[in-house]
Amino acid sequence: MDDRQKSKYVVVALDYSNERDCYSTLEKLNPEDCRVKIGKELFTACGPSIVKSAVKLGFDVFLDLKYHDIPNTVESACDAAAELGVWMINVHASGGRPMLEAAVQRLERRSERPLLVAVTVLTSLDDSAIREIGYGDSTAALAERLALLSADCGLDGVVCSTHEISSIKRSCGENFLTVTPGVRPAGTSVDDQKRVATPREARAAGGDFLVVGRPITQAEDCAKALHAIYAESAVG
Repeated sequence: MDDRQKSKYVVVALDYSNERDCYSTLEKLNPEDCRVKIGKELFTACGPSIVKSAVKLGFDVFLDLKYHDIPNTVESACDAAAELGVWMINVHASGGRPMLEAAVQRLERRSERPLLVAVTVLTSLDDSAIREIGYGDSTAALAERLALLSADCGLDGVVCSTHEISSIKRSCGENFLTVTPGVRPAGTSVDDQKRVATPREARAAGGDFLVVGRPITQAEDCAKALHAIYAESAVG
């Protein structure tokens, strides 16, 4: 990515259930200033057409469907997502090596492909929650282990909380991308997130892309809220 692409590091989460609210927000944002994320709720409600529309409006789209299935199903889903013209897609790292390698190999057949990142540990989970699932690691140790697996399988990066960025960068290299949800401006509600951080903390830790939803989409002025995130996250 060139410097301009790297500077456009805020990804606005379009967590809506209908096209009307989604388009209302897109109309208030400039695709030169941010990227957008379309997740399960909006995709389920509106289908691939909402993705194509956002792409047509000039937005880089992170299609956040977190594929986690048998290798054949996931590689086919990744290929179908790439056909939509998206900028980034994701899978669950816990799907294992065969699934991760199948997704990478399928996308590498394309002349142009989206970035492929793997979800490590959801930011709504803490150490107690992952122990209940059956993992013996802490969230930090599990995230780093899954990041190493993802890097070894050839993925471009991972989705992780701010708290794991530094260790993942040390283990996987500075060029291994980190996409960070659970970002909240100082003094705002953490909502349903457990492992959160401010925009400044996320960037200071080395986060490449910050996913921010409600602090922007529920603001009275979305564009102003977006630029406030950039201002708050400035490091240096």
